[in-house]
Amino acid sequence: MWEQKDNQLYRKFVFNNFIDAFAFMTKVAILAEKANHHPTWSNTWNRVEIWLSTHDAGNVVTDKDLDLSKAIDNLF
Repeated sequence: MWEQKDNQLYRKFVFNNFIDAFAFMTKVAILAEKANHHPTWSNTWNRVEIWLSTHDAGNVVTDKDLDLSKAIDNLF
């Protein structure tokens, strides 16, 4: 579930292994590129953490972030 904190949407995703986590990141990267809306994220072994905010709107959560978060959830 996404949390809104510090003017960002945040969610941690946990997978069985690194390959599954990396495959998920690849799919998210394709979505983000199509939307021209790129997340801040990190990956450590089987964990992917994602932060979403709209930089050109002053680093706050906008509909772009809500739309991308829903699309990411659909991948997971």
